[in-house]
Amino acid sequence: MKKIILSLFLYYNIMGFAQKTNSYILDKKQVIQRELESLSDFPIYKAYGYEDKGGIYNLVLCENQKSISKKDTLNTKIQAICGMNDHGGFLEKWRINDLLENTDPKETNIWFWTKYCSTKDIDTDGYVEPIIVYGSRNEDDEIRRVKIITVYKNKKYVIRAVECVLDDCRSFKKDTNWGLLPQKIKTYIDKLIEKIRQDQGILLKDG
Repeated sequence: MKKIILSLFLYYNIMGFAQKTNSYILDKKQVIQRELESLSDFPIYKAYGYEDKGGIYNLVLCENQKSISKKDTLNTKIQAICGMNDHGGFLEKWRINDLLENTDPKETNIWFWTKYCSTKDIDTDGYVEPIIVYGSRNEDDEIRRVKIITVYKNKKYVIRAVECVLDDCRSFKKDTNWGLLPQKIKTYIDKLIEKIRQDQGILLKDG
């Protein structure tokens, strides 16, 4: 009986440990040590490391910094790359690419909204679900596009929003696979959307 109790104790402790996750922001020295600068042609704006049941991952958010001035840094392209350590190399798991769209008024900047990005185990299954948020601004200094990308089991689930003063050019669309996400993650994103609405003074609605 004592052996059974001990075995159960060890099992649940091992399982509990295995499901713990850890995430952290990488500084410049860590980025260099992990040789992450070579992953993209663009400068790294922010880098994260995280560990879960799947392994040890690195996530870099890169912006091309097309125009740099005292007032602002403007990007025409952005890129997010996530991969894991693999026998001393880097095994890419997923990436995100985006760029300015040809619109009227013209888009002038696209950038990551790192305030809303996260690398958390939202549904407590032992795996991190990265959330990537970015947006664009037009020449009238108004936010035009917002994207919220949830990566669940290496698949992307995207919300695409377009802001506009007129109802017929405003949109808010979720991918058709959105319903496949666990409820905990959907609830988290709903709260995040409301926070972005309040912080940025935007509608994030369809029509």
